[in-house]
Amino acid sequence: MKLIIEHLSKQYRRGLWGLREFDLEVGPGVVGLLGPNGAGKTTLMRMLATITQPSEGTVKWNGTDIVKSPETLRAVLGYLPQDFGVYPNLSGLEFLEYMAAIKGLDAKSARRRIDELLIVVNLVQAARRPLAGYSGGMKQRVGIAQALLNDPQLLIVDEPTVGLDPEERVRFRNLLSDLSGERIIFLSTHIVSDVEVTATEIVLIKKGRKLQHAAPEKLLQLLDGKVWQWVIPSTDLPALKQKHIISGTVRRQDGVQVRVVSDAAPAAESQPIAPSLEDVYLYLVSQNGATQ
Repeated sequence: MKLIIEHLSKQYRRGLWGLREFDLEVGPGVVGLLGPNGAGKTTLMRMLATITQPSEGTVKWNGTDIVKSPETLRAVLGYLPQDFGVYPNLSGLEFLEYMAAIKGLDAKSARRRIDELLIVVNLVQAARRPLAGYSGGMKQRVGIAQALLNDPQLLIVDEPTVGLDPEERVRFRNLLSDLSGERIIFLSTHIVSDVEVTATEIVLIKKGRKLQHAAPEKLLQLLDGKVWQWVIPSTDLPALKQKHIISGTVRRQDGVQVRVVSDAAPAAESQPIAPSLEDVYLYLVSQNGATQ
């Protein structure tokens, strides 16, 4: 099972590119696609889901060009878009039955699969309630259930935890981890903690271009000796923000404990500390040039 993206680009109008010369090769696991809002993540997800046609480049699924033969991938694709909507008057069960019919599942197989998925997404008790009464997290779980109806080999979820409360976010991330196994999952987000606990590999993207693609531990190695911590007076904080990348602050009785990403010691009293993925993310997206 392999997905290969080569020189993929999307131009919306003259001078406006959503994605530029994007290359990527991945196998089974959870791929965290991480970048700021407007970085091109949704553009890439829509092209992988065969909804949007690229301007240049190819996407190959197990050797087949899905731009020329989209049905090859659609048969094994599950997709939860960022703007996923539901029919509020339908129950969760009715909605999944409707989506199964659209995907071409026969009634008997669909009902068996729906029963399995309602258990997986913990919605058995709410299955016959109207979707209008579901919380944001419950609607997202219905969304992931519809994406899994055909037991996809490629699962794409775009900004799945936006608007969820902390408990629902943790539950959703755990669900994605449980689902990984022998499939490729693309998790597109700008929330670092979403990929930190689920991704087996991370792709950092900015302004439509790939900055890095590596396992989390490899990305952390990039910032060895470049993260610093010390305490400053709160009045010094604005000036420090002008000079350095601040990845965290903690208010204390004696001032503000700051966490700074810098190639060299930013102050005489600063001490080096272990980097986090948040540090890596802020450091890489702050750079002007893209590095492969």
